[in-house]
Amino acid sequence: MSSDTGEQVLAAHLARLRFEVIPLQGIEDEVLAHVPRDMKVTVTVSPTKGLDPTLDLSERLAGHGYEVVPHISARLVLDDGHVRWILARLKSAGLREVFVVAGDASEPAGQFAGAADLLSAIAEQGHDLRDIGITGYPESHPLIDDETTIKAMFEKAKFATYIVSQICFDARVTMRWIEDVWARGTPLPIYVGIPGAVGTTKLVRMSARIGLGDSARFLRKHGTLLGRLLVPGAYSPDKLIRGLEPALRDPERKVAGFHVFTFNEVEATERWRRDRLEGLEGLVSRTA
Repeated sequence: MSSDTGEQVLAAHLARLRFEVIPLQGIEDEVLAHVPRDMKVTVTVSPTKGLDPTLDLSERLAGHGYEVVPHISARLVLDDGHVRWILARLKSAGLREVFVVAGDASEPAGQFAGAADLLSAIAEQGHDLRDIGITGYPESHPLIDDETTIKAMFEKAKFATYIVSQICFDARVTMRWIEDVWARGTPLPIYVGIPGAVGTTKLVRMSARIGLGDSARFLRKHGTLLGRLLVPGAYSPDKLIRGLEPALRDPERKVAGFHVFTFNEVEATERWRRDRLEGLEGLVSRTA
């Protein structure tokens, strides 16, 4: 992969994005209308609505032929019996991959305070899951200090097959973090989290909600980028993915791909993906 051109590398990654959606009313129809069946769809979990909406939507989308990855929030899982019930439900629906997070609930609903606890319980139960994802934070976690997040990464990594990074608008920060993760002895493939083609007002609001404080400071420092965010229309991740190109071409293949936080702006994000993919493929064909 290291011998490929930048256009080829980006095209390959844009052809196999992961789209993250929120299980809200109407999103199933949006996915069916705009997302190709060969795209992997991940479904978030709400600390207030619980796991059922996530699992319900995941099952329905799987029934439509999508490869679906439900998020499982540790703080919403009650006990070992609940773990067995979840695993049985996943198996029945043919769901072979999960993304395990601690979750944003202020207090655990049961015996699992964090993702590592739940991952350990899942391993003890035995399962036929093919892949298990965990979260990584290129910037400081809004609720957890850096030393704790580093320790948690080691605890979680032994149960996982990949990492998904939280959004960071500074590609240089993300690339340094990727190198640090592997240097610390956690050589898992990383899906880099990027925002989709999201309305600018929504993106600023959601960034604040999920605690992207360092990224917000980066945007303020780079006023032209902040200005583009605040004009009418949708944010484009073009500059961000271009900035990440050196990491994408790394011969060790540290980066597995992009994980797109669509914030349910599915149609606009898929339109952006198709437009960029067509443009990149055109460049590749002209230089071949």
